[in-house]
Amino acid sequence: MNDMHTHFSASHRAVLDWYQSLNPDRLQLLPLFYHPEACFKDPFNEVQGHAAITRIFAHMFETTQQPRFVVLEQVTQGAQLFVTWDFHFGLRGKDYTIHGCSRMLFDAEGKITLHRDYWDPAEELWQKLPLLGGVIAWLRRRFQAR
Repeated sequence: MNDMHTHFSASHRAVLDWYQSLNPDRLQLLPLFYHPEACFKDPFNEVQGHAAITRIFAHMFETTQQPRFVVLEQVTQGAQLFVTWDFHFGLRGKDYTIHGCSRMLFDAEGKITLHRDYWDPAEELWQKLPLLGGVIAWLRRRFQAR
């Protein structure tokens, strides 16, 4: 049991280091961390496999300026890793930060089989955009319990 815990801890550290240093050139290392049939889901995507997951990150580099992840906290429970993070990026000359968390499930070889990102696009992104911000703020006020 202790060997497995150490194995998973090393895998967890390696993948978090990779995420925090992610750039277009380092995308090619994704197969070192993800099982070939891994599932990835976030508020905009639900895909499976190396090629599809790589496309999501490649798209991130194509559509944002200087994107980077900063890991804030991590909790390991057996083969699961829970992480809170900040995603910093630029969009049309303005800086943004998205706060979120991820749940990753690892197989016996230490590769991610399931990666699910949780964050609120309305609060973390749409509300901050010029055209949508006012509408989202109005909707939040309208549905807020008083």
